[in-house]
Amino acid sequence: MRHSRSPRRPVAALAAALMVTAAVTSGCGSEEPDRSRRTEARPSGRSPAAADAASRSPAPSGSTSAGQPLPDSLTRQQPRWSPCPAPDAAQGTDTGSPAPLPGGDRWECAKLKVPLDYSEPAGRTLGIEMIRAAERPGGGKRIGSLVFNFGGPGGSGVAALPAFADEYETLRGRYDLVSFDPRGVGRSEGVRCLSDERLDAYFAADWTPDTDAEERSLFARQKSFADGCEKRAGDLLPHLTTENTARDMDLLRQVLGDRKLHYFGISYGTELGGVYAHLYPERVGRAVFDAVVDPASNPAQGSLSQAGGFQKALGNYLDRCTSGEEKCPVGDDPAAGKERITELLADLDAEPMPTDSGRKLTESLAEGGIAQALYSEETWDLLTQGLEEAMVDSNGSTLLLLADALNGRNQDGTYSTLQSSLTAISCADNEQRYGTGAIRNRLPDFAEASPVFGPMSAWGLASCHDWPVHGRWRTPPVSAAGSDPILLIGTTGDPATPYGGTRAMQGELGDGVGVEVTYRGEGHGAYDSRNSCVRKAVDGYLLRGRVPRNGTDCT
Repeated sequence: MRHSRSPRRPVAALAAALMVTAAVTSGCGSEEPDRSRRTEARPSGRSPAAADAASRSPAPSGSTSAGQPLPDSLTRQQPRWSPCPAPDAAQGTDTGSPAPLPGGDRWECAKLKVPLDYSEPAGRTLGIEMIRAAERPGGGKRIGSLVFNFGGPGGSGVAALPAFADEYETLRGRYDLVSFDPRGVGRSEGVRCLSDERLDAYFAADWTPDTDAEERSLFARQKSFADGCEKRAGDLLPHLTTENTARDMDLLRQVLGDRKLHYFGISYGTELGGVYAHLYPERVGRAVFDAVVDPASNPAQGSLSQAGGFQKALGNYLDRCTSGEEKCPVGDDPAAGKERITELLADLDAEPMPTDSGRKLTESLAEGGIAQALYSEETWDLLTQGLEEAMVDSNGSTLLLLADALNGRNQDGTYSTLQSSLTAISCADNEQRYGTGAIRNRLPDFAEASPVFGPMSAWGLASCHDWPVHGRWRTPPVSAAGSDPILLIGTTGDPATPYGGTRAMQGELGDGVGVEVTYRGEGHGAYDSRNSCVRKAVDGYLLRGRVPRNGTDCT
């Protein structure tokens, strides 16, 4: 599933405003798999004042997981910042060229060279695409760079940061705002597994098999997808781990000239940030994790929790829809509305629905479109529109548009690397491989958690079954003894990263590291809700080093 951003964008640009979350199907960790899930005791983090002082001079050259120093050709890079081109198809073309920043400042882009394999730091390199908005004059004393990851794995940070820059303009008063396409994503050698035409068929296919033959077909599609990834990007696949991306971020920190990494991670970005903190606790500066992933969940546990989260969000949507002044397309009773949506999906399983584009809305596409609209309360009206079109007019156009955004389909019919990158990174991370028997055994639990989203979430566990490389670990280690405080923001109505993940991350980071802030609201991510309490907590920490009270409650 995906991470939804800035729903105020026009519907035509919706695909560009949605980043992957799917963090529950990704994993990460240290040199060896961590099966114990131990939580280590740790001292309280260093003071923000100490972090501020430390950030003014670059750290020494980094080293690889094998302890080998990185060559000077990497640690002493001087990025050649220049005006950014428009995003290409791999990143998602629907945003267009980055609009000028307030005051007329232009976005700048550059490449960062990183090792393909950190055990061979002098070997082959990858080019990581970066983007930055330079610090705005007059905002106060410069702190450094603030690095963003908007979710994934698979979302282009180079396309996302300009699309949502207005949300972070206050932070630009003391930071350069920086984001990047992680390895295997977008312009950073993004993974492509199938042609655009084959991806259309892949996403429209039946992902809730009812017979043995349909199950065999599902696994055959997964193998074909995996074979395509191996054919097109086989030499990259073993190296597309979250740990390697965390190491790339540390090299980025050095090249930007910061002694500590100041970081804003959203959804999967919280998992990436946790892995960075585990690897380099002494290098964590001011960090915020919003829409926090549960790092103690394996893919099956995380997918089950996420299915329940979307079912809860659907219930909240139906409560509002059926109690409004305007007629709700599913009727005036929330329970009956859930049944009508389930019936709609069953009907689409039997016979897809026409759309204005000439393509058909299938069960899988409709379910994806419904889920996409639930990422933000501000897109619930789009869901009402889509359900009314489908149930009253037998037209699936709006639900298909939402599904295309979820799947990374550009308006011209090309696809970004969103889904291919997501699968490649998740399968490089996770040890677990789920076959027919394992999924069948879990189906009752998934159906109980969510009659609407549960079955497809369960069968989605098959995505790594025939993957050509082994996964790295079972759950991502994020223990970070000695780290400065990390703000953890959880939203009680978050469908994609349910609220319990915030408390779990706090426990895994260890004593004195995670500082919990609760937003009692709807949607995936709290900072962009513009809730004044959340903004005060985050801005106060990032701009002034003020750590909020643990357990701060925002309504």
